[in-house]
Amino acid sequence: MEFFLDTANIDEIRAAKSQGLMDGVTTNPTLLAREGGDWRKQAAIICMEVDGPVSLEVVGKTAAEMLMEAEYLTKFGNHVVIKLPMTTEGLIACKTLTDKGVKTNVTLVFSPMQALLAAKAGATYVSPFVGRLDALSHSGMELIKQIRTIYDNYGFKSKILVASVRNPMHVLDGALIGADVATIPYSVIEQFVKHPLTDSGLAAFSADWTQLTGK
Repeated sequence: MEFFLDTANIDEIRAAKSQGLMDGVTTNPTLLAREGGDWRKQAAIICMEVDGPVSLEVVGKTAAEMLMEAEYLTKFGNHVVIKLPMTTEGLIACKTLTDKGVKTNVTLVFSPMQALLAAKAGATYVSPFVGRLDALSHSGMELIKQIRTIYDNYGFKSKILVASVRNPMHVLDGALIGADVATIPYSVIEQFVKHPLTDSGLAAFSADWTQLTGK
């Protein structure tokens, strides 16, 4: 399973990179706005820091607007992935970009039929938002299972990218189902490392070493 960092924060990107826990980055207008300053400069720095895919999102409503934005965003690097909305216009833009060899990420997916349409349009990545579904008392992981089954049934190459991750269980469940990627806030990645038995075991080893050596 690939881990993408869901952030526009350079410090978080560098920290995850140093730990070997980052295969790519996903951004959106909200994450870029949170960092302040010129989003173009921020996006350029991210693309320089990250070796893997970097999703940069369009904000246009029509396919023509999205394609114009995509042409600009791809200039940030050949590893840029164009993030498109799950709309009719977004699908048109996805098909056009795919035919040109540009990688795409169809976002805001909330149903298996939306995921099927995105795959048929040639999306490189399809991003089901599990956390937002859970918040509405729908099962985000059931959606991941349905998409995995559909893609496997018909041999679609689109990668399932678990998005709107709120806790480690979203990543664990996605991995067990067979999702290809999870895009994860750095605060959730930090939780992966922690376990009370690890902490108590280290404390015991340290105490025994002190008793053994007097240090």
